[in-house]
Amino acid sequence: MIYIGIDDTDNLVSRGTGLLSRNIAKELSGHFKVYGVTRHQHFVHESIPYTSHNSSAVIHLDESGEDVAHRAFELTKQFMLGDFVEGSDPGLVVAQKEQINSSVVVFGLDTKIKVVTQPMARSIAKNCGILLEGLGGTEDGVIGALGGVGLAATGYDGSFLTKDKTRQISGSCSISDLKRSGIDRVMTLDGRELLDGRLEFNRSPNPSLIKSEAVLFVEGSDNNYTIVKRQ
Repeated sequence: MIYIGIDDTDNLVSRGTGLLSRNIAKELSGHFKVYGVTRHQHFVHESIPYTSHNSSAVIHLDESGEDVAHRAFELTKQFMLGDFVEGSDPGLVVAQKEQINSSVVVFGLDTKIKVVTQPMARSIAKNCGILLEGLGGTEDGVIGALGGVGLAATGYDGSFLTKDKTRQISGSCSISDLKRSGIDRVMTLDGRELLDGRLEFNRSPNPSLIKSEAVLFVEGSDNNYTIVKRQ
């Protein structure tokens, strides 16, 4: 797996990082096998500048190899520079799974609970051989980009912005159709996996990243379930 982290790509009136990440994933799908795109929440603090929620996005490529990582980096960089937003501070990180050691994961976990710095992110990436670059402004986006990659690589953080055809699902849908759209499991909060039934929802579902799978959590009974929103 190769992880592409992006952050701080927007301003208060522009399109968000989530939309940009989905557009990039669509572009990359013509060159690589895209597994999905996840959103990761970071620490919200008065000393940290952010646009709305201080979250980053990570594109998961079901690929491997240094050459692939470099190609993905260059293509993503070109796309981001072509959609640069004035007032943003974008950062880009591309890492192969084997490069993501405990230091990267701990950095990612730290971005959820405390203030971390750009020099820390740059030092970790350099020591691990991870591709990292700021693409404008203060370049503080490298912090969330690396943090998101560390969190995504655990397989237990964040939610999917898109995976396969999940964004095409809306309204009423059977669980079997949900699974065909790209959701791996539908689970209740008390640990039961649902294999049949229907769900009603107002917008496309955002399953959680659990054990490297797309897991949609629901609550209810008697085949009347609603989606539980989780970060």
